[in-house]
Amino acid sequence: MKHSITVNGNHATVLLKDKIYVHDASLLRDELIELIEQGVTDIRMNLSGLIYIDSSGLGTMVTIHKRTKEKNGRLVLSGAQGLPYDLIKRTRLDRVFTIE
Repeated sequence: MKHSITVNGNHATVLLKDKIYVHDASLLRDELIELIEQGVTDIRMNLSGLIYIDSSGLGTMVTIHKRTKEKNGRLVLSGAQGLPYDLIKRTRLDRVFTIE
């Protein structure tokens, strides 16, 4: 997985590329939880460059969604397409996440 995180005040934009597997998801989750603890409450994940995500990646998104809600913030997913989008729909997480 390749990713970049840009922080501006209490907002962060996460650009995800390539594939997310168990190890990648764990690292990403830890990075984002640390940002949330530092005061970032609104996170936008750009999934337009993501071609594969496994259940641990989806679990990371659920964790980050819950953590941001606890801080009165939110997680927004954008650019989801292909397999990642299909998995989000099949698991009905599209009813949980804000998707743009």
